[in-house]
Amino acid sequence: MQKMQTTIPKLPLLLKPFLLSLFFSVAFLTFLSSQTTRHRKPTHQNQTPFPDLRIRPGYSTYESYIHHQLNKTLNPKLRKIWITRDWDRKVRVFSAFFQSLKDRKLLSNSSKSLCIGARVGQEVRALIRVGVSDSVGLDLVPHAPLVIEGDFHAQPFGNGTFDFEFSNVFDHALYPWKFVGEIERTLRPGGTCVLHVALSKRADKYSANDLYSVGPLVELFKESELVEVRKVDGFGLDTEVVFRKKKD
Repeated sequence: MQKMQTTIPKLPLLLKPFLLSLFFSVAFLTFLSSQTTRHRKPTHQNQTPFPDLRIRPGYSTYESYIHHQLNKTLNPKLRKIWITRDWDRKVRVFSAFFQSLKDRKLLSNSSKSLCIGARVGQEVRALIRVGVSDSVGLDLVPHAPLVIEGDFHAQPFGNGTFDFEFSNVFDHALYPWKFVGEIERTLRPGGTCVLHVALSKRADKYSANDLYSVGPLVELFKESELVEVRKVDGFGLDTEVVFRKKKD
């Protein structure tokens, strides 16, 4: 019996170059993809241990974060507004906040005080107005004589320098744990920290984190105890949180 032979039809001559080109194209794209993945710049990790505190993505380096913050701080139109039409109104509102803290025995005239993220110093002027004369502000851009230059992630002060620290820029902290750690480092035992934060709505485009409850703050202030929480109306911020550093 004669064996049957199976023959594979030959590919058309014109199809061979096409398949060969397709093979090399796929191989090149695979190589290119692997190289892109290997050399991609690391992105900031927007993870925290706290579900109610989220770091906003978008900063590949700390320098890019600082540059973004300076876009607001150095904006000439904003700076003009801060020192002209906004000045009296903000000093008046901050004065009322600080007088309330004095009435509640959380601040006194003898308190050595720091305002963190003070821009052009409305908060500092308000403290001085209500009698807290030993007060200074800290910001990336100085504004003499009320505000000196410094990064709130690494305050330029020694341990236990202040009796009182105030800030309404917690949402601008890229590393909230460093922000709080520096407050606790530079506060004296028994000193008070007051934060104004936004819980009911998201902050502006310059914010680096979003806070959804007071819980993460309580966890971050490891060396302090929560004194009180109350609602305020503070230029888009709705909650005042007060901590007192534990005594040794």
